Amino acid sequence: MSQSTARPGLGLLSVLLAAVGIAPLLNYGLSATSDLIIRDLGISETQFGLLATVCFGCAAIGNVAFGKFADRQADIRLLLLVFGMAALAMGLAALPAGYAFLLLASGISGFAQSFPNGVTNRILAQRVPHDQRIAWTGVKQSGVQVSQLIGSVGFPMLAAVIGWHGASLAGAVVAALLGILAVRVVAAVPLLPVPAPAKPRAGAGRPAGSDAASTRFIIFALTLFGFINGIGVQATNVYIPLFAVRELDFSLVAGGLTAAVAGVVGVSARVGWGRMMSRGVPAPKLLLLLAVLATAGGVSFLMAQQAHSATLLWLAVVLHGASALGVSVVLMAALLRAIPISRMGSASGIVSAGQFGGFTVGPLAMGLLISSPGGFTAGWIAVVCIYLSCTLLGLFLVFRRRRSS
Repeated sequence: MSQSTARPGLGLLSVLLAAVGIAPLLNYGLSATSDLIIRDLGISETQFGLLATVCFGCAAIGNVAFGKFADRQADIRLLLLVFGMAALAMGLAALPAGYAFLLLASGISGFAQSFPNGVTNRILAQRVPHDQRIAWTGVKQSGVQVSQLIGSVGFPMLAAVIGWHGASLAGAVVAALLGILAVRVVAAVPLLPVPAPAKPRAGAGRPAGSDAASTRFIIFALTLFGFINGIGVQATNVYIPLFAVRELDFSLVAGGLTAAVAGVVGVSARVGWGRMMSRGVPAPKLLLLLAVLATAGGVSFLMAQQAHSATLLWLAVVLHGASALGVSVVLMAALLRAIPISRMGSASGIVSAGQFGGFTVGPLAMGLLISSPGGFTAGWIAVVCIYLSCTLLGLFLVFRRRRSS
């Protein structure tokens, strides 16, 4: 061959996973060391929750504002933005400059999360054979949970030695190195041949207006489900370590381990749900199943507090990782099934914005509830109600699909 190219393989899949996972690393690291940061900066639980709110608020804004921009940019340029902004955010967090600087770092980390879903979905659609795409979606979306695992274990361990500022600096170095590697790998993988458009048959298919309306409904439904689920996901994710430390007397490292276990389970779950989607299982059925399991997880968190039971906490962590953390892969796989490549960036941005909108609301609302007289009890009751809403929406989508088939 005249130039060095590589067929899509483990290298590209690893890059996609890293691209999805690198931007949330700061947020997970801060969450895992939350008790230490709250004491070190002298802030309240609500102020700590505001860090995640700023992060996900910027991500939601970025996904909406930059969707069409992302459609016009080259893959490598977008990857540089993702890894570069993630490195910058963690570099800023490494500076001992106080709470306001940490808010700024969280905001930049959020904007770094504006591009990964769109660019990785487009790379899948343009560089990976059709029969691999949905399964690969499950793997690359598990990058968020790999990030959760690394942040939840690595940050507390590093913080015990070099402080949480030092742990953030280590994360910045890792992000920069991964960005260089990602550019090299993606540049070496060629685009797939573009198939000739099929000639339309007379009288065949649905009217164009019907197709457009169906596409709009798909995007709207996925966005709404992602928003509601996102509230519960980050209300839980951000505060699991603090809940374990404050309510069940876990150590700082053991508290971080709860989020790490959720991340490990989430990795396996996303790969598993992705494989089920690749076998043709409809997205509405999977979303309903995940909502039911997430509701059971919320009830388990509440029972763990009432019974002061570590066993119930670990059960809740596993259910949370297997269900709520698996929703993203179903949403992205559903987009790959229904949305043309030319709109993949903007459609992925809209659905991702819905998720990040929920991520924005969840931590701040949970922080307010925890700081209220109701404490974690009020917080977990709210989480259960959120997932019950997802269950009702999942039922509606399942019945609607049956009526239209």
